[in-house]
Amino acid sequence: MKTITAITAQKKNSERCNIFLDGSFYCGLNLKTLFENRIKVGDVIDEEKLNEIQFDSERNTAMDKAMTYLSRSIKTEKQVRQYLKDKGYLEKISDKVISKLKEYNLINDADYSLSYASTYSKYKGKRLIAYELKTKGVSEEDISAALENTEGEDEAAAALAKKYLKNKTADFKTIQKCYKHLLSKGFTYDTAKAAVEKFRTEENEDI
Repeated sequence: MKTITAITAQKKNSERCNIFLDGSFYCGLNLKTLFENRIKVGDVIDEEKLNEIQFDSERNTAMDKAMTYLSRSIKTEKQVRQYLKDKGYLEKISDKVISKLKEYNLINDADYSLSYASTYSKYKGKRLIAYELKTKGVSEEDISAALENTEGEDEAAAALAKKYLKNKTADFKTIQKCYKHLLSKGFTYDTAKAAVEKFRTEENEDI
Protein backbone atom coordinates (compact mmCIF):
# COMPACT_ATOMS: atom_id res chain seq x y z
CA MET A 1 0.00 0.00 0.00
CA LYS A 2 1.19 3.52 -0.76
CA THR A 3 0.09 7.02 0.13
CA ILE A 4 -1.03 9.68 -2.34
CA THR A 5 1.28 12.56 -1.46
CA ALA A 6 0.37 15.02 -4.22
CA ILE A 7 -2.11 15.64 -7.02
CA THR A 8 -1.08 18.31 -9.51
CA ALA A 9 -2.68 19.70 -12.66
CA GLN A 10 -1.06 18.85 -15.98
CA LYS A 11 0.25 21.89 -17.85
CA LYS A 12 -0.66 20.65 -21.32
CA ASN A 13 -4.08 19.23 -20.48
CA SER A 14 -6.35 20.97 -17.98
CA GLU A 15 -8.64 17.93 -17.85
CA ARG A 16 -5.90 15.67 -16.44
CA CYS A 17 -3.78 15.56 -13.32
CA ASN A 18 -0.63 13.85 -12.08
CA ILE A 19 -0.75 11.41 -9.19
CA PHE A 20 2.24 11.07 -6.85
CA LEU A 21 2.70 8.09 -4.54
CA ASP A 22 5.14 8.38 -1.63
CA GLY A 23 6.64 11.48 -3.19
CA SER A 24 7.20 10.05 -6.69
CA PHE A 25 5.15 10.51 -9.87
CA TYR A 26 3.06 7.42 -10.55
CA CYS A 27 0.55 8.11 -13.32
CA GLY A 28 -1.72 10.59 -15.03
CA LEU A 29 -5.46 10.54 -14.44
CA ASN A 30 -8.55 12.16 -15.88
CA LEU A 31 -10.12 14.68 -13.47
CA LYS A 32 -13.57 13.14 -13.90
CA THR A 33 -12.19 9.78 -12.82
CA LEU A 34 -10.41 11.42 -9.90
CA PHE A 35 -13.68 12.90 -8.59
CA GLU A 36 -15.79 9.80 -9.32
CA ASN A 37 -13.40 7.66 -7.27
CA ARG A 38 -12.98 10.35 -4.57
CA ILE A 39 -9.21 10.15 -4.81
CA LYS A 40 -7.45 12.76 -2.69
CA VAL A 41 -4.10 13.56 -1.12
CA GLY A 42 -3.48 11.46 1.98
CA ASP A 43 -5.37 8.40 0.74
CA VAL A 44 -3.64 5.08 1.24
CA ILE A 45 -4.21 3.04 -1.89
CA ASP A 46 -3.17 -0.27 -3.38
CA GLU A 47 -1.15 0.16 -6.59
CA GLU A 48 -3.09 -2.58 -8.35
CA LYS A 49 -6.35 -0.80 -7.55
CA LEU A 50 -4.97 2.49 -8.87
CA ASN A 51 -3.80 0.71 -12.02
CA GLU A 52 -7.33 -0.59 -12.59
CA ILE A 53 -8.80 2.87 -12.09
CA GLN A 54 -6.29 4.40 -14.49
CA PHE A 55 -6.85 1.68 -17.10
CA ASP A 56 -10.63 2.21 -17.06
CA SER A 57 -10.14 5.97 -17.25
CA GLU A 58 -7.71 5.77 -20.16
CA ARG A 59 -9.91 3.30 -21.99
CA ASN A 60 -12.93 5.58 -21.72
CA THR A 61 -11.09 8.69 -22.90
CA ALA A 62 -9.47 6.70 -25.71
CA MET A 63 -12.90 5.45 -26.76
CA ASP A 64 -14.26 9.01 -26.83
CA LYS A 65 -11.36 10.20 -28.97
CA ALA A 66 -11.70 7.24 -31.34
CA MET A 67 -15.44 7.87 -31.72
CA THR A 68 -14.78 11.52 -32.54
CA TYR A 69 -12.14 10.47 -35.07
CA LEU A 70 -14.56 8.03 -36.72
CA SER A 71 -17.35 10.60 -36.81
CA ARG A 72 -15.46 12.51 -39.51
CA SER A 73 -15.27 9.54 -41.88
CA ILE A 74 -14.95 5.76 -41.74
CA LYS A 75 -11.49 4.41 -41.04
CA THR A 76 -9.65 1.10 -41.07
CA GLU A 77 -8.45 -0.66 -37.94
CA LYS A 78 -4.86 0.32 -38.72
CA GLN A 79 -5.78 3.99 -39.06
CA VAL A 80 -7.64 4.06 -35.73
CA ARG A 81 -4.85 2.15 -34.00
CA GLN A 82 -2.24 4.61 -35.32
CA TYR A 83 -4.41 7.55 -34.26
CA LEU A 84 -4.61 6.25 -30.70
CA LYS A 85 -0.88 5.53 -30.66
CA ASP A 86 -0.17 9.10 -31.78
CA LYS A 87 -2.36 10.29 -28.90
CA GLY A 88 -0.11 8.42 -26.50
CA TYR A 89 -2.33 5.49 -25.55
CA LEU A 90 -0.75 2.15 -24.70
CA GLU A 91 -1.29 -0.84 -26.99
CA LYS A 92 -3.41 -2.67 -24.42
CA ILE A 93 -5.75 0.35 -24.26
CA SER A 94 -5.99 0.47 -28.05
CA ASP A 95 -6.71 -3.26 -28.16
CA LYS A 96 -9.70 -2.83 -25.85
CA VAL A 97 -11.03 0.16 -27.78
CA ILE A 98 -10.57 -1.50 -31.18
CA SER A 99 -12.31 -4.65 -29.94
CA LYS A 100 -15.32 -2.67 -28.73
CA LEU A 101 -15.53 -0.59 -31.91
CA LYS A 102 -15.52 -3.79 -33.97
CA GLU A 103 -18.29 -5.15 -31.77
CA TYR A 104 -20.33 -2.03 -32.57
CA ASN A 105 -19.39 -2.47 -36.26
CA LEU A 106 -17.86 1.01 -36.24
CA ILE A 107 -14.66 -0.53 -37.59
CA ASN A 108 -15.12 -2.98 -40.44
CA ASP A 109 -12.27 -3.26 -42.92
CA ALA A 110 -14.34 -5.36 -45.33
CA ASP A 111 -17.05 -2.69 -45.56
CA TYR A 112 -14.41 0.04 -45.76
CA SER A 113 -12.76 -1.72 -48.71
CA LEU A 114 -16.03 -2.09 -50.60
CA SER A 115 -16.88 1.58 -50.08
CA TYR A 116 -13.38 2.75 -51.01
CA ALA A 117 -13.19 0.64 -54.15
CA SER A 118 -16.68 1.72 -55.25
CA THR A 119 -15.84 5.41 -54.79
CA TYR A 120 -12.37 5.50 -56.35
CA SER A 121 -12.91 3.04 -59.21
CA LYS A 122 -14.26 6.02 -61.16
CA TYR A 123 -10.82 7.62 -61.09
CA LYS A 124 -8.31 4.87 -60.41
CA GLY A 125 -7.34 1.42 -61.64
CA LYS A 126 -7.57 -1.68 -59.49
CA ARG A 127 -3.82 -1.88 -58.98
CA LEU A 128 -3.67 1.55 -57.35
CA ILE A 129 -6.78 0.92 -55.29
CA ALA A 130 -5.30 -2.35 -54.02
CA TYR A 131 -2.03 -0.62 -53.13
CA GLU A 132 -3.78 2.19 -51.25
CA LEU A 133 -5.97 -0.22 -49.30
CA LYS A 134 -2.92 -2.28 -48.37
CA THR A 135 -1.17 0.82 -46.97
CA LYS A 136 -4.28 1.40 -44.84
CA GLY A 137 -3.82 -2.04 -43.30
CA VAL A 138 -6.58 -3.89 -45.14
CA SER A 139 -6.05 -7.64 -45.57
CA GLU A 140 -5.47 -9.23 -48.98
CA GLU A 141 -8.73 -11.14 -48.56
CA ASP A 142 -10.79 -7.98 -48.01
CA ILE A 143 -9.00 -6.22 -50.88
CA SER A 144 -9.71 -9.08 -53.29
CA ALA A 145 -13.36 -9.21 -52.28
CA ALA A 146 -13.73 -5.46 -52.78
CA LEU A 147 -12.10 -5.48 -56.22
CA GLU A 148 -14.20 -8.45 -57.36
CA ASN A 149 -17.26 -6.28 -56.81
CA THR A 150 -15.76 -3.36 -58.72
CA GLU A 151 -16.78 -2.95 -62.34
CA GLY A 152 -16.26 -0.43 -65.09
CA GLU A 153 -12.46 -0.19 -65.07
CA ASP A 154 -12.32 0.06 -68.88
CA GLU A 155 -14.95 2.80 -68.88
CA ALA A 156 -13.12 4.70 -66.14
CA ALA A 157 -9.84 4.56 -68.06
CA ALA A 158 -11.55 5.68 -71.26
CA ALA A 159 -13.14 8.64 -69.48
CA LEU A 160 -9.79 9.71 -68.01
CA ALA A 161 -8.06 9.37 -71.39
CA LYS A 162 -10.74 11.47 -73.02
CA LYS A 163 -10.40 14.12 -70.34
CA TYR A 164 -6.59 14.15 -70.61
CA LEU A 165 -6.53 14.38 -74.41
CA LYS A 166 -9.37 16.88 -74.74
CA ASN A 167 -8.33 19.93 -76.78
CA LYS A 168 -4.86 18.45 -77.35
CA THR A 169 -3.19 17.29 -80.53
CA ALA A 170 -3.03 13.50 -80.34
CA ASP A 171 0.57 13.25 -81.52
CA PHE A 172 3.04 10.57 -80.41
CA LYS A 173 4.44 12.57 -77.48
CA THR A 174 0.99 13.47 -76.13
CA ILE A 175 -0.23 9.89 -76.46
CA GLN A 176 2.79 8.64 -74.52
CA LYS A 177 2.08 11.14 -71.76
CA CYS A 178 -1.51 9.94 -71.68
CA TYR A 179 -0.33 6.35 -71.28
CA LYS A 180 1.90 7.38 -68.36
CA HIS A 181 -0.97 9.32 -66.81
CA LEU A 182 -3.26 6.29 -66.93
CA LEU A 183 -0.55 3.97 -65.62
CA SER A 184 0.04 6.34 -62.68
CA LYS A 185 -3.66 5.98 -61.87
CA GLY A 186 -3.27 2.23 -61.48
CA PHE A 187 -4.52 1.01 -64.85
CA THR A 188 -2.65 -1.73 -66.71
CA TYR A 189 -0.91 -0.94 -69.99
CA ASP A 190 -3.50 -2.98 -71.93
CA THR A 191 -6.35 -1.07 -70.32
CA ALA A 192 -4.62 2.25 -71.00
CA LYS A 193 -3.97 1.27 -74.62
CA ALA A 194 -7.61 0.29 -75.13
CA ALA A 195 -8.74 3.59 -73.61
CA VAL A 196 -6.54 5.64 -75.95
CA GLU A 197 -7.63 3.60 -78.98
CA LYS A 198 -11.25 4.18 -78.04
CA PHE A 199 -10.60 7.92 -77.91
CA ARG A 200 -8.94 7.84 -81.33
CA THR A 201 -11.81 5.87 -82.83
CA GLU A 202 -14.41 8.28 -81.46
CA GLU A 203 -12.37 11.24 -82.70
CA ASN A 204 -12.21 9.79 -86.21
CA GLU A 205 -15.94 9.12 -86.21
CA ASP A 206 -16.58 12.77 -85.40
CA ILE A 207 -14.50 13.97 -88.33
